[in-house]
Amino acid sequence: MKPPSDKPPVSTPSLHPMALPDTFEARLKYLKLAHLARHHEELTREAARRRWSHAEFLRQLIEAEAQERQQHALVRRLKAARFPVKKTLDQFQWDWPKVNEAQVRHLFELRFVSERTNVVFCGGVGLGKTHLATALGYAACQAGHAVLFTTAVDAINTLVAAQAAHRLKEELKRYLTPALLILDEIGYLPLDKAGADLLFQLVSQRYERGSLIVTTNKAYKHWTSIFNNDAGVTSAILDRLLHRADTVVLEGRSYRMKDRVVEEAQA
Repeated sequence: MKPPSDKPPVSTPSLHPMALPDTFEARLKYLKLAHLARHHEELTREAARRRWSHAEFLRQLIEAEAQERQQHALVRRLKAARFPVKKTLDQFQWDWPKVNEAQVRHLFELRFVSERTNVVFCGGVGLGKTHLATALGYAACQAGHAVLFTTAVDAINTLVAAQAAHRLKEELKRYLTPALLILDEIGYLPLDKAGADLLFQLVSQRYERGSLIVTTNKAYKHWTSIFNNDAGVTSAILDRLLHRADTVVLEGRSYRMKDRVVEEAQA
């Protein structure tokens, strides 16, 4: 037999009824069930009209709340992605550039995001590289992935300023955190040594940790001209970017110049 203990018995604290909101609607808001707080009355009427069982009524309540939360989460992801405009695959003009349609459609299965591999859209100006990159990013957001869109120049300028202010680690994290980073327009403007080194850091730190989509107007053999004619940095960037990547080549004349082409043909 155990000797009596001198310690007082431990009691489990209980909530006073007044600690919780005192109305049904207020309690729904307290639980952050915003959709149910707004629509529970109409859902109750619907349940009575359709003679739902208790289990079916509960299922409908939960499904409605989940759908609204998913929609709000999508809106937040799209806002965080900072797309310049909304683009989808359905809007793409397949009859204009020469491109491997099967390859592109395969990318929209989004396996490359879960596998943390890369995609490069390569081609001249006005062929739809940014459109496809943005549409892929939009599809990734819909699938629940965090995405960030930026031009290469904007990213480098931001990192250069952060480095000068001794905040490079914190600023790099913004580009490393999303599951998918879209770097638009690599090659449109050359980078100095500092810019090339920072882009290398960005690509290197995302290597096999997160996916990259890159758009460029230059073939890989001309990339040294982008990176201050530094063959070493260029080779290091390409090595990490292309190790596990799909390259989509777009060929043809600028889509934005198509009306002029038609006019010239009719003249």
